[in-house]
Amino acid sequence: MTLTVKKSVHYESNTPAHGSILAGVPVNVVIDFNFDLGPGSSISIKTADKEYGTGGTTIDSNKLAMRRNMDPSAPDGFYTINYKACWHDGSCHDGYFQFIIDRTKAETYTDLRNKTEVTVRLSGIAFKPQNIRISRGTKVTWVNEDDVDNYVNTDAHTSHTYYPPQNSKALRKGDIFSLNLDNC
Repeated sequence: MTLTVKKSVHYESNTPAHGSILAGVPVNVVIDFNFDLGPGSSISIKTADKEYGTGGTTIDSNKLAMRRNMDPSAPDGFYTINYKACWHDGSCHDGYFQFIIDRTKAETYTDLRNKTEVTVRLSGIAFKPQNIRISRGTKVTWVNEDDVDNYVNTDAHTSHTYYPPQNSKALRKGDIFSLNLDNC
C-alpha cells in the first residue's frame, strides 16, 4: 500500500498528517491554508468508496482552515481525504492526502479509560505517559516539570487548529493546564 499526496496551491498543513497511522478515529479532519477560504470549499473522508465525513465542511472564523467531523464508528482502513479549497471569487484548487486507522496500535498505549481525571507530566521535553487511552469526558491535567516553558498543542506548529481548546499558553515550571475532553 502506497500513500500518495497532492497539495493544492496555498496549502499549509493538515491534521491528521499525511501518512499517519492512527490508533483510533480522529474527531475531525482539518486543513490549513494561507488564504481566505470561500464558499464551495469541501472535504470528503473516504475508505473503500464509503464516505465517513459527518455533517458539512465548515470554515473556521479566521477563514484560514476548514474542517469536517469524522464518524466515530469509522472502521480501520486506508483513508483518502479529497478537498477543494475555494477563493471568494469562486476559483478553486483541489488536493488530497491519506492516513490509516489501525486500532491495534492502541494496544501499546497506557490504558487510563474509566478514570474521571488523569495527569500527564511534561518532563524531559516529553509527555509522560506519552500515548494514552482515555474515556470521553475525562479531565486531563498536564503539569510542566521542566525548567523551560512547554506548551500543550493539538497539531503541527504554527496552526494548532485541530482542537483549539487543547492549546495552552506557555507553561512555566510547576504550571498546570487542564481540559475536560468531552468531545473526543
